[in-house]
Amino acid sequence: MAGQDWFEKDFYKTLGVSKTADEAAIKKAYRKLARSLHPDANPGDAAAEERFKEVSEAYSVLSDPQQRKQYDSVRAMAAGGARFSAGPAGAGGTGGFDDMFSGMFGGGRARYSTGGSSQAFSLEDILGAFGGGAGGGGFSGFGGPAAPAPGADSRASVTLPFRDAVAGSTQILTVDGKSMTVRIPAGVRNGQKIKLAGKGQPSRNGGPPGDLVITVSVPNHPVFSLDGNNLRETVPVTFTEAALGARVEVPTLDGGPVTLKVPAGTPAGRTLRVKGKGITTAKGTGDLLVTISVAVPQRVSGKAKEALEELREATRDDDPRAELRRQAEQ
Repeated sequence: MAGQDWFEKDFYKTLGVSKTADEAAIKKAYRKLARSLHPDANPGDAAAEERFKEVSEAYSVLSDPQQRKQYDSVRAMAAGGARFSAGPAGAGGTGGFDDMFSGMFGGGRARYSTGGSSQAFSLEDILGAFGGGAGGGGFSGFGGPAAPAPGADSRASVTLPFRDAVAGSTQILTVDGKSMTVRIPAGVRNGQKIKLAGKGQPSRNGGPPGDLVITVSVPNHPVFSLDGNNLRETVPVTFTEAALGARVEVPTLDGGPVTLKVPAGTPAGRTLRVKGKGITTAKGTGDLLVTISVAVPQRVSGKAKEALEELREATRDDDPRAELRRQAEQ
């Protein structure tokens, strides 16, 4: 890159970041732009291709701490209204950036002035300021090779049965026309995105490869649902089991039922916990959360009906809605 380019190009504006942006912000901005402007995503779009080149050029400089420092210094000269004159120290006439270097290669010294002050610099002075030297093999920062840009991210999707999502699964996916075996971690959720670093597209100029982003779909299970590392299920009990208390068997995801104690007077909607029957991930093992529902028989007759009528008579003075009315009046 020629020095004049650095005077004229605002790489921060190209990436849409501030001059104080840190490395993470610069990388994030570049990747977002590169994904939308990549030639593979815009076939035949010359404007997008040119913009992609500009973004890559800006990132190659700003992502390299040494080149960024040099670029900031050059831009500071431009912002300060720097003037350069070629030829021996004290010679008249004002030239451009290239004139300055032309004069130096001719054996003279260049004079840099701003704000009314003036000072002469030799070729060694200028190169030393940017980390180079007269014998250093070129202008470090002005003519050095650009930092290689990373490859674009690849994207794939996979649908997993609920049990495979809970336990983890090895899947064979076709990514960019190639077959790839990937490991899906245990406890993945519907809609979750998994990023596999370095499994994306290769760089076009020797940089690191992009990432592989996998979007996971998990259909609902008829009994179980995920809540963090916990599993949830709803279990129906009879009125007498809820009122008098009982021990009931409830299914678990691993296949074997467990016995759950339902305390006497358990209302519908209460959740009881079975320790250690959730899912196991790197964060630990969760529990099984059982929500109680009271099953109401659709038909009653004979002794069952007589018993219920006796219960209704015995509890006639009970009013389960009294507290509801009190709260409604507040």
